[in-house]
Amino acid sequence: MDVRWWEAVAVDVDDLRQLLDPSEVRRRLGAAVFDRVAGPGGPATRDRIHLSPGPRWFAADRPVRRVHGDAAMFIGGLRALLLQSLHPVAMAAVAGHSDYRADPWGRLQRTSTFLAVTTFGTASDAAGAVDRVRGIHTRISGTTRDGTPYRADDPHLLEWVHLAEVDSFLHCHQRYGTTRLSPAEQDGYVADTARVAAELGVPDPPTTVAGLAARLAAFRPELRGTPEAREAARFLLLTPPLPAPARVPYAAIAAAAVASLPAWTRLPLRLPLLPVTERTAVRLAGHGITGAIRWLLPPARQSA
Repeated sequence: MDVRWWEAVAVDVDDLRQLLDPSEVRRRLGAAVFDRVAGPGGPATRDRIHLSPGPRWFAADRPVRRVHGDAAMFIGGLRALLLQSLHPVAMAAVAGHSDYRADPWGRLQRTSTFLAVTTFGTASDAAGAVDRVRGIHTRISGTTRDGTPYRADDPHLLEWVHLAEVDSFLHCHQRYGTTRLSPAEQDGYVADTARVAAELGVPDPPTTVAGLAARLAAFRPELRGTPEAREAARFLLLTPPLPAPARVPYAAIAAAAVASLPAWTRLPLRLPLLPVTERTAVRLAGHGITGAIRWLLPPARQSA
C-alpha cells in the first residue's frame, strides 16, 4: 500500500480538525463579518484608530465609547437609516446622491469608520474625519420631487440626521446592549455625541435625553413617508445584497430594528406593527444576534 496516500489522508484529517475547531470557526466567521463592516483594510484601520498614541475627544470611561463599541449598534444603525428616511428632503438627498443601492457595503464601511475614528481615534484623526465629511457635504445639492431645493450642509438637515442617529443608537443600546446606561450616563452619551455634531455643523445640538426628545418631537410635522423612503426601506429590509448564509442573521437584525421604531413610523414606511410578536420572539432574536456578534467580534485593543 502506498504510504504517501495515508500521509495525504492524515494531512486532510488534520486540516478538517482545524477547520472544525471552535476557535478557528470563530476567527473565520468574525473575519468575514468584520470585512463586511470595515472593509478589506479593516484590521489595519482598527489598529490605527485604537492604538495610535495621542489625546482623544472622549476618555475611556465616557458613555459614547460604551454605546458605539457594542454590538447593539448593528440594530441601531439600521433603525437610524429607517427613521432618517422619513424626512423627505433628507431622503431626497440620499436618493439623489448616495450610492446605498449600488454600493451599500461601501457606504456602511465609510459610516462605521467615521464613527470609530471620532469615538475612539486620536483628536487629530477625528478632526480630519469631520473635515472630510464637511467637504463632501458642501458639494451636494439638488431639488426634491416637488421642487424644494436642498444642500447637504444645511444645518437643519444635519440636525435631523444627528437626532435620528443618537436616538436610535441610544434606544437600541438600552434594549440590546451588554449593560444599560443609567439616566445620568444617558445624558452623558447625548452630550458626548453633541461634540461631534457641533463639529459637523449642527447648531446647538441637545446635550440631554429630554432635550433630544424635544428636538425630535419638533421635527414631527416635517416627517412623512415618500416613495423614496419606502423604496429605501424595502431595499434595507428585504433585498440587501447578502450571501445566503447571512440572510437569517440579517433578518433578525432587521426585525429588531423595525420593532424598535416608534409606532407612528410604521404606516408611513408601510411596515407591520405586531406588538406581541415584537415583545417576545423579535426581542429574543435581537438579543440572540447581538450576543452572536459579540462572540464573533471581541473588543478591540486600546492605546494605553
